[in-house]
Amino acid sequence: MRHLTPNDWPRGSRHRGFTLLELMVTMAIAAILLAIGIPSFRYITIADRISGEVNSLLGDMQYARAEAIKEGQTVTICAAAAGDTSCSGTDTWNGGWLVFSGSGSQPATAADILLVRGAFNGGDTFQPADGTTSAVQFNREGFATNLAADPVTFELHDPTNDSTYTRCLALTIVGMPTTETNGQGACT
Repeated sequence: MRHLTPNDWPRGSRHRGFTLLELMVTMAIAAILLAIGIPSFRYITIADRISGEVNSLLGDMQYARAEAIKEGQTVTICAAAAGDTSCSGTDTWNGGWLVFSGSGSQPATAADILLVRGAFNGGDTFQPADGTTSAVQFNREGFATNLAADPVTFELHDPTNDSTYTRCLALTIVGMPTTETNGQGACT
């Protein structure tokens, strides 16, 4: 059997493929795009997680306020330990919280508990700036009756404490919660 040599190829035909130079240029472009894209992707994933966490407390405060108005009685939202059905009495909200009917420091019965929210993943911290708010009570008119300041600002920080990712939830005495990013309003 005879092996083909380049002289045996038909005239005008060429081998198709990449040269080493073309491969190196393609790899350099891919490396540049990855170097630009990976930090942006990290920012997006962290910002999305933090946004979800602050919006979770925002939604649950709006729910507690709406239930207080609907039921015509006080509804409380308080910081709780992960998966616990009692208020922790601390101002650390990243461990979770619960919503219950009543104005006491704890739910009177299990039937009074309206919602239990679990702890955050990722080591984020969520605390009020005043350092004292462990519970918020909404009266039958929807007003927040036990706030130490107006507004109370809950600050959410990522584990690196990078201010780029800081998000805040401000709650006024009239019971209106709003979210803010770092540099807006009371969010620092």
